[in-house]
Amino acid sequence: MSKEKKRREALVYHAKPRPGKIKVVPTKPYSTQRDLALAYSPGVAEPCLEIKRDKETVYKYTSKGNIVAVISNGTAVLGLGDIGPEASKPVMEGKALLFKIFADIDAFDIELDTKDVDKFVETVKILAPTFGGINLEDIKAPEAFEIERRLKEELDIPVMHDDQHGTAIISAAALLNALELCGKKIEDVRIVISGAGAAAISCSRLYRAFGAKPENLVMLDSKGVIRSDRETLTDEKREFATDRKIDTLEEAMKDADVFIGLSIADIVSPEMLLSMADKPIVFAMANPDPEIAYDTAMATREDIIMATGRSDHPNQVNNVLGFPFIFRGALDVRATKINEEMKMAAVLALAQLAKQPVPEQVNIAYGEMRLTFGEEYIIPKPFDPRLIAEIPPAVAKAAMESGVARAPIQDWDRYRDELLQRSGDDKKVIRLLMSRAKAAPKKIVFAEADQLDVLKAAQIAYEEGIATPVLLGNRPTIEGLMQELEFDADVEIIDQFEEGSLEKREKYARNYWEQRQRKGANMYSAQSLMRDRNYFGAMMVMEGDADGMISGYSRAYSSVVKPIFEVVGRASGVSKAATVHIMITSLGPLFLADTSLNIDPTAEELVEITRMTANLANAFGFEPIMALLSYANYGSSSHPGARKMRKAIEILHKENPELLVDGEIQTDFALNRKLRQRQFPFSKLNGQKVNTLIFPNLDSANITYKLIKELHASDIIGPIILGLRRSVHIVPMGASVEEIVNMTAVAVIDAQEREKRRKAKQSTT
Repeated sequence: MSKEKKRREALVYHAKPRPGKIKVVPTKPYSTQRDLALAYSPGVAEPCLEIKRDKETVYKYTSKGNIVAVISNGTAVLGLGDIGPEASKPVMEGKALLFKIFADIDAFDIELDTKDVDKFVETVKILAPTFGGINLEDIKAPEAFEIERRLKEELDIPVMHDDQHGTAIISAAALLNALELCGKKIEDVRIVISGAGAAAISCSRLYRAFGAKPENLVMLDSKGVIRSDRETLTDEKREFATDRKIDTLEEAMKDADVFIGLSIADIVSPEMLLSMADKPIVFAMANPDPEIAYDTAMATREDIIMATGRSDHPNQVNNVLGFPFIFRGALDVRATKINEEMKMAAVLALAQLAKQPVPEQVNIAYGEMRLTFGEEYIIPKPFDPRLIAEIPPAVAKAAMESGVARAPIQDWDRYRDELLQRSGDDKKVIRLLMSRAKAAPKKIVFAEADQLDVLKAAQIAYEEGIATPVLLGNRPTIEGLMQELEFDADVEIIDQFEEGSLEKREKYARNYWEQRQRKGANMYSAQSLMRDRNYFGAMMVMEGDADGMISGYSRAYSSVVKPIFEVVGRASGVSKAATVHIMITSLGPLFLADTSLNIDPTAEELVEITRMTANLANAFGFEPIMALLSYANYGSSSHPGARKMRKAIEILHKENPELLVDGEIQTDFALNRKLRQRQFPFSKLNGQKVNTLIFPNLDSANITYKLIKELHASDIIGPIILGLRRSVHIVPMGASVEEIVNMTAVAVIDAQEREKRRKAKQSTT
């Protein structure tokens, strides 16, 4: 993608369909006059009077306890410098977005048009009653130190400058684990810190809190080593000035154990790296380009442990591992501040989490076979679902033990359950899909590439590294649309009507005829069918010329299914193919089956559908918690429809005891844990959050998924076809670009899984 195209794409993302990245959503009913009278006048007077009598009840009657202000003056925006308050607003909105999606904290960005410390502090103090916490962001040093110090002293709510402490907390956790792997102690190692800004100062202070000795620290700024005999040092720099008679980074690096880079790109040479002590630890965290390139560093020394700020290398030091969860813990105990004890607790929790077995969902998201604690995994990954259940409790406990918590937590198990419910999985499954697909992209045929939206999806799949597209359709049309979209990649275009495709068309026709000659096909009809893009594309996949196929955008589902089943057919051992829709809801993903193929499946067919759906959920990193739905509950009806579901459950319980599945059960009892526990304490689903629904027939499944989609504006992935011999998937007619991209990721993952099974089978024979 060209630089100009990336620029336009970023601008369109922020401008449409509505400007900005955040909005306010009501949390109370507002449909009736009674609702509005309670929300505002006259009902609002009652909580006002309660808060006047006891100011602490503001946390009971308002959202203060879950609101953080993201405040900046735009004087030190990452990678952009002093760009001013208005220009910093997109960054602050982005920070608010991260607070919400990672920790369910409502954050509001506030940009202040002042560089005066006194005015900044006074303004924040005036605004403070609105918020439960203050996240300072992108404020240049040394003003940042003074602003944070004064606000922490003068306010009774948590205040943290994330640029300082976020990097310090994450890198400290990584450093402790790296030192453990190297067999070194923090009090013994020599540490070089390149950079003397807010983050570097905070990192150095936190490392000292964990035992690093001041005499073993050497800090450098743009002028070189910060020495005690240098004149005009700020108080912060003087705190870390060394008595050693050295001036350059090259001198400082000699025999050093640890390098911490918070400066600029490419200032560390391979020779400097070679001069370091055995088993060096190098955290090159300059963004977007580190102080030494990862590949260069790894090629220079085999004994190195390396971390960067980049997501495309192991051990990313990413502030999102810290600030959402630190504020979550602080808010939940109404802490008056974020103190050193709370920051150190976050460090230790992060370090410990990296040593625990990694959930399969994380392995899948990052395309790893098995992440384990070691040189390439010293800190957790940002999409690790355990973060919200581990970091906030550690921070909250530290707040309680250090005496700054005003609302101590009594029931820790309940608190962790609440945190997990807050996290949801609404958009995580999409990120999971994309990450998994990028790990091993496959060759995917887009059978309707001469349709604009399909070509847009293919372009995104290519540019995001999800898939290698093969564009099937009318060549002049495709080339014209590619020019319009500035899709200038060297991708394969196939027009099955061109003379150059004749040989392939004849080959596919002959092979198709050989497969179906006893099912009414003849050579003439086979040749004719290969002019149809769905027959031709499906044969590409069957012949190994592509790994998967996407179709369905311009034709009714039924007309696309026929060639797919004729050419590809069901996999060995599968009696019935089925489809699953994944509904991305605010409560997490719901796997719904069968939504598109089987009109009235038998009990035995429902068993097969349930097993295939469970395999799909597992492939996406989710443990399937499955309910077989009915209009009746647990034997309350003798109707054939209810008996069918009951029989399917009996078979599953007998033949697949490892599956967490139960029924027959009504939908509300399946999804409402409290209701289910109260009415059916014997259910195998009790204590579980159901994420997979198996329907008794096509009517109920199809109506339900479309109803959810329209009423809840849910994102949707599907229909995902299960039980075929190859990875071929059909999008709904008129699907959006986003839906086609999502299904492309599904097709890639499907192909990955098939390849994995094929290799496993080969290794055992």
